[in-house]
Amino acid sequence: MTTPRSKSPRPVTPKAGEKEESFWDKFGTLGRKKRIKEVQIVEEEGKHAIDSPGSPLAFSISPEEYDLAEGEERLLIERKSYDDPKLGQLIQLLIDWINDELADHRIIVKVIDDDLYDGQVLQKLLEKLTGQKLEVPEVSQSEEGQRHKLQVVLGTANQILGLPRWSSQKWSVESIHSKSLVAILYLLVHLARHFRAPLRLPENVNVETVVIKKQSGKLQYRRVTEELTSTYDEFGMRCERDAFDALLDHAPDKLQVVKKSLVTFVNKHLNKVNLEVNDIESQFHDGVYLVLLMGLLEGYFIPLFEFHLTPKDFDQKVFNVAYAFELMQDAGLSKPKARPEDIVNLDLKSTLRVLYNLFAKYKNIG
Repeated sequence: MTTPRSKSPRPVTPKAGEKEESFWDKFGTLGRKKRIKEVQIVEEEGKHAIDSPGSPLAFSISPEEYDLAEGEERLLIERKSYDDPKLGQLIQLLIDWINDELADHRIIVKVIDDDLYDGQVLQKLLEKLTGQKLEVPEVSQSEEGQRHKLQVVLGTANQILGLPRWSSQKWSVESIHSKSLVAILYLLVHLARHFRAPLRLPENVNVETVVIKKQSGKLQYRRVTEELTSTYDEFGMRCERDAFDALLDHAPDKLQVVKKSLVTFVNKHLNKVNLEVNDIESQFHDGVYLVLLMGLLEGYFIPLFEFHLTPKDFDQKVFNVAYAFELMQDAGLSKPKARPEDIVNLDLKSTLRVLYNLFAKYKNIG
């Protein structure tokens, strides 16, 4: 599945009378105005970054790794970030999760970047999580075939995650295929949270990286801190306290009372068009009632062709909920913390949170 990388060539001993050039000297990345001592410090740091691999295993990087095209970037993790036990814990948890999911396929991931870069494991993982077969060749040996597979797999993943094609994700075909550990971890963390993987991922995992870019024929680099995970609650959402959290904190035993109050509020308006909600968790999951409710609360008619009145699949339900969220924002409400997929997936807390925000704004409307 994976191909071991070739070792870096041994340095060539310079001929007599010639000055031995360092890697950074050859590519002209260090400013000439710096003092010699400063240059040596920065040069040493640059070498350290170049020698840092995309996985905890130490190996040299081949010349292809730093032979960049004009305008191309390469991101490498600084060696010191591997000293953070939370990074190692995150990597191991994700590896164990993948191996558990793909146990029936007898696929065993050992080194996360070496084993996922060609798209084969990601394809099988996505097929297992979604229950849908992806139309790509099972095995792709050529680079062109691997990139094509990654394009299909990542396109499907982005669609499932609700990410627009024009947005700038933390992963791409190029970054995954070049074995960028940061890009692979970002993707896996998003998939694990979206599909509610039974994992307690370590919070606030940050890594220090060096971004190397070739510009005007010279290699330039800058340091960037990447936040792989943040602080999340038990449902995988980013923790931002609101009135609904406070309500549950102060009266956790009143959940049924809260649900009853929200059902009463919702039915007060839906009854105007002869609709009624009995199960607050399931009857909003296709987005139809949410869309109609927003029209009733704001006092306008929503043309039936604007949404799917009888959604037939997951995507149409997500479309409806996302459309309802747009209507909420147009009405002056803040963007819901829940994702449309959370509502469609019958996540009770997400549904209650959305409805509570509507209740807080429209509770006095007759």
